[in-house]
Amino acid sequence: MSKVNKLTDVVIIAENRKARNDYHIEETFEAGLILQGWEVKSLRAGRAQIAESYVAIKGGEAWLIGAHISPLSTVSTHIIADSTRTRKLLLHARELNRLIGSVQRKGYTIIPLNLHWKRGRVKLEIALGKGKKLFDKREDLKRRDWDRQKQRLVKYGK
Repeated sequence: MSKVNKLTDVVIIAENRKARNDYHIEETFEAGLILQGWEVKSLRAGRAQIAESYVAIKGGEAWLIGAHISPLSTVSTHIIADSTRTRKLLLHARELNRLIGSVQRKGYTIIPLNLHWKRGRVKLEIALGKGKKLFDKREDLKRRDWDRQKQRLVKYGK
């Protein structure tokens, strides 16, 4: 289920595919997550979903809200697993200040793009983006369709 990016040695656990369709992505950041042990085990099994999640700034810190990590059946019996709990994101102060400033002043939103393994640690790729209007989405669809047609013309020479 996991995808491996050969160039960067990153194993993708979960991906938010709608994000690039719904938002103009301006800048991306990589954040660490504070996780519990059972969550790490579930992520190793690929049991995560970030499609309906979002990032919020509270008290000068970034939080991932709405991400779903399904607990494994082998989780310890003394732990009550909350699959959609709010998780804190770990960012450098400079990155956090940039995110806070962009969200408050410029009207950007913070979108989670993908959850991945990097050197044995779980990372979340987040992005600053602005929402697309319906005509922007149609324009992107036309552009992708035209690119596909160009590739066919180059390949078959017709």
